[in-house]
Amino acid sequence: RPWLRHQRRTRALLFAAAMTATPSRTATFLLRQPRQTQGFRELLRADGEAEALTLLWIPPGRFWMGSPETEPEFRDSESPQHLVQLQGYFISQTLITQAQWREVAKWEEKPGETWQRDLEAHPSLFSNIGQSRTLARTLGDGNALRLLPSEKTSERRPVENVDWNDAMEFCNRLRQRTGRHYTLPTEAQWEYACRAGTAKPFSFGDTLSAKLANYDAAHAYAYGAGSIGVHLQQTSPVGSYPANAWGLYDMHGNVREWCLDDWHPNYEGAPIDGTAWPYEGKPPKISSRGNPDTWARTVVRGGSWRDRPIACRSAARAYELPGGGGYEDVGIRLVCLPYPGSLLKRSDQAQGELYA
Repeated sequence: RPWLRHQRRTRALLFAAAMTATPSRTATFLLRQPRQTQGFRELLRADGEAEALTLLWIPPGRFWMGSPETEPEFRDSESPQHLVQLQGYFISQTLITQAQWREVAKWEEKPGETWQRDLEAHPSLFSNIGQSRTLARTLGDGNALRLLPSEKTSERRPVENVDWNDAMEFCNRLRQRTGRHYTLPTEAQWEYACRAGTAKPFSFGDTLSAKLANYDAAHAYAYGAGSIGVHLQQTSPVGSYPANAWGLYDMHGNVREWCLDDWHPNYEGAPIDGTAWPYEGKPPKISSRGNPDTWARTVVRGGSWRDRPIACRSAARAYELPGGGGYEDVGIRLVCLPYPGSLLKRSDQAQGELYA
């Protein structure tokens, strides 16, 4: 099984953790200096840290979720702004990489573990590992995989082309193997972590530039006072751009990120405690991307390499179908809860079954 190691990002180890090896018990964290960056590393292989997950502590607090009507490019789906109070949680410092995904996808069940579905080890389209077809694949606008000068492989790029059900199975395997509660972030958790204490359109301020994120910076449109820059036209290795104030990378651009929440057209009636917001009653089952009237939609956040700045704002919301295959601009970031229970009104497993 993987072993937990603390990440030391400050001059001293800032918290102590008591962990258990059995899935029936959860982690206990004793936090002493909540203003400092704290976190831990979760090893996915017992023989090294190459694919370890780094998770940072997000302190409890409250924030105004959504955007004010005065924000440039405001959308009705981002309103009404509402005050949300959250408990603390850990969130992965980067998007899940292709190497990390492959490692968990290849895990074999151990006694007491039950995988719910198979995971493809090499699902990503912007990859030169495992699938020769990805090298030749081109997107609709003529883009193709191009390794950057600093890359020998695409292992450090974010995994994409995985649907919501695949993402939930990734969490399921980590939960069973480690005994800790891994899950996808709720929409509130995601925005709180993205903003990192800010109230501007972006965690970096009023605008975005190609030096700060991987997005469509070459388009004639530029948000606010932003400048025109280079459009990479593909994913980039995680951590290639500056982190936000809480040490998180790629919260704007690169790939959009699956959340736990079902899609709602605005925030009327939204939870104010940071939990996920499922549909009322049982949503329709999805087996394909057929009739839009039957879609069960799931929230994605953050914008991607192909999006303009408007879609990369901290408050920007979008949705995709949870089943039926992935998207080349949607990946995942994980949350680990230091307390028992689910963020959903129903269990994570039940929601996964609804979309099977």
